[in-house]
Amino acid sequence: MDDLNALAEEHLAAARTSPHGRSAHLLLRQEPLRQTVIALTAGSALDEHNAPPAASLQVLRGSVRLTAASGDVEVAAGGLQPIPHERHGLLALQDAVVLLTAVND
Repeated sequence: MDDLNALAEEHLAAARTSPHGRSAHLLLRQEPLRQTVIALTAGSALDEHNAPPAASLQVLRGSVRLTAASGDVEVAAGGLQPIPHERHGLLALQDAVVLLTAVND
């Protein structure tokens, strides 16, 4: 069993040394379910990309802005947000770690 707090700290430290300001770890893969820990330094982003059939974003540390044509949503530590069924991106407002849970085709 993985310790999410330890993974959050580990990947936030890795993101801080990465030239792209991010680090990720595939935590669980039981098709069609996938869970990924993603760390982003403040101001770093995941560019716009397509949404899986179903997904949610749980913020473990910091805060992020989920961007989409239907409207942007800011989510702080402890928050859980469904991912919209449209192209979207993610911007770290502070150093942040999120848990992405997705169901793939």
